[in-house]
Amino acid sequence: MRFLKITAIDHQIGRLAFPALGALIAEPLFLIADSAMVGHLGAAELGGVALAAAVLQTVIGLMIFLAYSTTPLVARRVGAGNLRGAVSAGVDGLWLAVVIGLVVATLSAVFAQPVISLFTPTPAVAETASTYLTVSLFGIPAMLLVYAATGLLRGLQNTVTPLWVSGIGFAVNIGLNYVFIYVFGWGVAGSALGTVLVQWGMVAVYLIVVHQLVKETRVSWRPHLPGIIAGATIGGWLFVRTLSLRAAMLTTVFVATHLGTSELASFHVSFTLFSTAAFALDSIAIAAQALVGKTLGEQDIGLTRRMVNRCVYWGIVCGGALTLLFAALSPVLGYVFSTDAAVLAILPPSILVMSLGLSLGGYVWVLDGVLMGAADARYLAFTGVLNLAAYLPLAGAIYVWPPGGAAGVVWLTAAFMIGYIAARAVTLGLRVRGTRWLEIGNRITGTG
Repeated sequence: MRFLKITAIDHQIGRLAFPALGALIAEPLFLIADSAMVGHLGAAELGGVALAAAVLQTVIGLMIFLAYSTTPLVARRVGAGNLRGAVSAGVDGLWLAVVIGLVVATLSAVFAQPVISLFTPTPAVAETASTYLTVSLFGIPAMLLVYAATGLLRGLQNTVTPLWVSGIGFAVNIGLNYVFIYVFGWGVAGSALGTVLVQWGMVAVYLIVVHQLVKETRVSWRPHLPGIIAGATIGGWLFVRTLSLRAAMLTTVFVATHLGTSELASFHVSFTLFSTAAFALDSIAIAAQALVGKTLGEQDIGLTRRMVNRCVYWGIVCGGALTLLFAALSPVLGYVFSTDAAVLAILPPSILVMSLGLSLGGYVWVLDGVLMGAADARYLAFTGVLNLAAYLPLAGAIYVWPPGGAAGVVWLTAAFMIGYIAARAVTLGLRVRGTRWLEIGNRITGTG
């Protein structure tokens, strides 16, 4: 019964997790708002934005390490009582984001057209995708700066400011896009421009916040090479970890495409629901990341262990609640997404199987955040590759011997959302049960 009692640690987790949840939900709403408004322009315009967004999401998603690498560097110093060093690490993270943002934007501009052509779209869709992507590239450095600034604030145990910035940014984005698309008649280009302007507006707000921190702690805005190297070291390993996740996702979508059109549509719905649940549960992982970094900086191993136990508890509880919710709604939830009889026949068992992976997913995402907070990025990278290697035979078997209809989607859903997640649960769980991860970050962050 002691696990049911709300503790002081639970209050700390909730103080960080609830605002983080709001910010996480606000981020994908940028794309949803774009899609909803562009959809009224025509099928080619919507298809072009969907294609361009897939490319952008892949590029930006791989750069999420800028937030995840900055948070432990900052949090460790906060825990050690070195606020000046914490802010300095955050400033170095911003400089790293600037450099990477410019490089990524330049490379994306060079390879944008060849990448679009790989999808073999119709000429109308290709033209729309090219227009949207060309304008959106100007926002890539801004998004990476937002990631780095968010990582700084999370490390300072502040998830409220990112919530406000994301929420207000989303509201402004809707207004600007409406004006640019419909009032000015700029169409898809206007949609992309509105989002880019909002992204740079968010950067401006974050720079004001960081500048105030710089003044209060008397930190220099100049970049420090050791700090940038530390961020790049953690970030490089986290990039490999994220790359393995993306590879598993893309492999799954590739296999789903091979199963058939109705099967692909059904799997897309289940995967979208799974991703939405992951966003929600990731808020606990973010709290774990920030709190673990701080307690390790305080050299309080006992508190760190208790913090991890409570975060894991809430991850499993919330994942279990989502399992019950999606399982109960599985017979009817498909009607929200489709009216196609073939798709609706496949969706109930697919959603039901998907829901079974959410409790395990809550455990996995929390432990992922724990090891990020401990700066154990190298282990996450290596085991990410191992987990992918364990999953590929499962996906490959379904590709080579594809079951027909609902059975194919159910088996693929089980392979990814239960099998792949289980592999991650084993590798992450074994690490956290040991002690190596409790010490690994001291060498990188300069604490301890």
